[in-house]
Amino acid sequence: MGCSCWRSRNARLASVIAGVEFVRGEHDGGVAIAAWPMHSDQPSNAALVADVLKTEIVVREWKDRAGVVKASLIESVVRRFMALEEGCRIKETAEKLGAAVREATEAGGVSRIELDSFIAHVIR
Repeated sequence: MGCSCWRSRNARLASVIAGVEFVRGEHDGGVAIAAWPMHSDQPSNAALVADVLKTEIVVREWKDRAGVVKASLIESVVRRFMALEEGCRIKETAEKLGAAVREATEAGGVSRIELDSFIAHVIR
């Protein structure tokens, strides 16, 4: 049995402007993430998003980065996302986070106020 709370692939991709915008765009859009950290800051980002924000499932742990990823591992992650209880719980958490991000970045939102204040300080 699948989860009916997922957005279509085209709807998800429409929110992605560039690779650097991917994670922000996905959280802004309330989309859960399958993390596959490969280098740089990705392992710490994956830990933050999986352990703290709880809006992703980690495909492969950083400590296992040298190994080959088996199809069975990918299949198990996809099954976890599509499982009614776990997948929908992650999706609902991502949707709540997305709503909070959108609210904070709208005119009058906390992030928007802070950004406007920073820009005013820099250009004075």
